[in-house]
Amino acid sequence: MNPLRHVAIIMDGNGRWGLKFKKSRNAGHKAGLKTVEKIIKETIKNNIKFLTLYAFSTENWKRPKKEVTYLFKLLENFLLHKIENLHNQNIKLKIIGNKKFSKKLNKLLNYSEKKTHKNTKLQINLALNYGSKLELINAFKEVSKKKRVINEKNFSKYLQTKNIPDPDLLIRTGNTNRLSNFLLWQLAYSEIFFEKKLWPSFNEKDYNKIINKYKKIKRNFGSI
Repeated sequence: MNPLRHVAIIMDGNGRWGLKFKKSRNAGHKAGLKTVEKIIKETIKNNIKFLTLYAFSTENWKRPKKEVTYLFKLLENFLLHKIENLHNQNIKLKIIGNKKFSKKLNKLLNYSEKKTHKNTKLQINLALNYGSKLELINAFKEVSKKKRVINEKNFSKYLQTKNIPDPDLLIRTGNTNRLSNFLLWQLAYSEIFFEKKLWPSFNEKDYNKIINKYKKIKRNFGSI
């Protein structure tokens, strides 16, 4: 059975789900947040230590302004009402990406990270305003500036995921088979599962089915 320390998820399909069932993309984002809470609980049950969620990419700014505003309002409300609960469950929250948001949201994000930074049960890495290409460019710049030898070990120190093990497993919902500029360096040897269901329809049974499949895969990491 393969050990499973880190699961990364591209939570795709909220908008399509909302239009299909509620005639509103925003309704899909709200429903998707409920799925997030279910998957967090199931991650803890499976004794997985790291969960990385792709919440908002650098490309998502191209979406309609009203939708973007609603997404950040949802996040604000989630942090205001749920961070104490996450803290009480011994969950650590870390933000990866560039914190270029409103003063209110930045303050909430910083507070949430500080509040939970000593917790050890589960670390949730929330990818917000995150783009892997930009992360890699910035890392190369830092390595060059500090005149370090360019190798895998030194380079990894300048990624936003430093001190976090690379994902063992990537799940993307929404019936789309691509990485969408997410953790391009870190996913080099991850097992990747593309799920047809839209994110709000993804449930604990689906999650555990993928986990069980992952555990039975023969992982060679380039060897025989």
